[in-house]
Amino acid sequence: MAKPRIFISSTYYDLRNIRSDLERYIKERNYDPILNEKGHIPYSNLSRLEDYCYKEIDNCDILISIIGGRFGSAAFESGGYSISQKELKVALEKGKQVYIFIEKAVLHEYKTYEHNKDNDEVINLMKFSAVNDIGIYKFLDEVFALPINNQYTGFETSNDIITYLQEQWASLFQSLLSDVSKQNDFKLIEELKDTAKTLKQLVTYLTNEKSKGNEAISEILFSNHPIFNAIKKAIHTNIRVYFANEEELNTLLNAFGYKFELFRVDNEFEVWENMEGKKIKIMRSLFSEDKKLKPMDINDWDKDMVQVILKSADLDDDLPF
Repeated sequence: MAKPRIFISSTYYDLRNIRSDLERYIKERNYDPILNEKGHIPYSNLSRLEDYCYKEIDNCDILISIIGGRFGSAAFESGGYSISQKELKVALEKGKQVYIFIEKAVLHEYKTYEHNKDNDEVINLMKFSAVNDIGIYKFLDEVFALPINNQYTGFETSNDIITYLQEQWASLFQSLLSDVSKQNDFKLIEELKDTAKTLKQLVTYLTNEKSKGNEAISEILFSNHPIFNAIKKAIHTNIRVYFANEEELNTLLNAFGYKFELFRVDNEFEVWENMEGKKIKIMRSLFSEDKKLKPMDINDWDKDMVQVILKSADLDDDLPF
C-alpha cells in the first residue's frame, strides 16, 4: 500500500534532535520519513550529493522545512542560498505540500532586521544573536513574499511542530473524506445538467415540429396510448401490445381467439368475442373515420372505453378497463 513520503529539510547539527523526533512521529503515523543522514536518499558518483536531495523531493508528497539560526552549507551555483533553502525552493517550484517552521528566536529578531533592512549602513553594523548569517533573514523575506504556500509557524521545541502537524494532517484527512462524499453530489449535478440539456433539446424539437401539424407531439402521445394497456389486461397477456388501426387491432385479437362481430348493431362500441363467450367491447370514437387509432393523453382516458363482458354476466355487468 502506498504511503505518504515526507522529506525533512533543515540544517543538521543544530536541529538534529528535532529531526529525530519528527522521524519517530512520522513513522508512528505509518508514513515514510526521508532524512539525508539516515541514508534514505540514494546517491551515485554522477552528480553532486546535494543534487540527489533535490531530485528526491520530486518523489515525495510533503516537505517539512525547519529554519533555525544556522545558515548551513552553501548550495552550488545557487546565488547565495544554502542547501536547505534551495530544498524549500525546489519543493515550492514543484507545487509540493510544504510546512514551514521557523525558530521563534529567529522570528523575533527578524522584526529588527525587517525594520532596518533598507538602511545598508545600519544593517552592516548590526550583529544578530539568533542567526549566524544575515542570509537567513534575506531568505525569509522571499518566503514571506510568496503569493501562496508561504504559511509558517514559529516553534521552540519539536513538540510544537508535532502538535501543529497533527492538527493539519487531521484536517487534511477530513477534507479528503469530504471531497469523496461530494463526488456523488457532483455526479448528480452533472446528471441533472444532462437531463436539463435533453429536455431543452426536446422542447426545441417539439416547438419546431409543432409548425408541421403537431406530428411530433402526436407520436409521443400515440406511443403511450392508454388503450394498449387496457387491451393487454383484457386478453391477459404479458407481451407488449401495439396497433395503429382497427385492422391491426383485429389481427391482434384474432391471434388470441377473438372474432369480430360483424353483424352486431352497436353505434358506440365495436365487439370481439371468443369461443368461451367472453366479449371485448371497444369504443368506436377511439378511431378516426379512416379506422386509424387517435392519439390520446392518459388524462383524457375513460376506463369504460374498453370493457370486458363474461359469458355468465348480463350486459350491465361490464368489466371496464
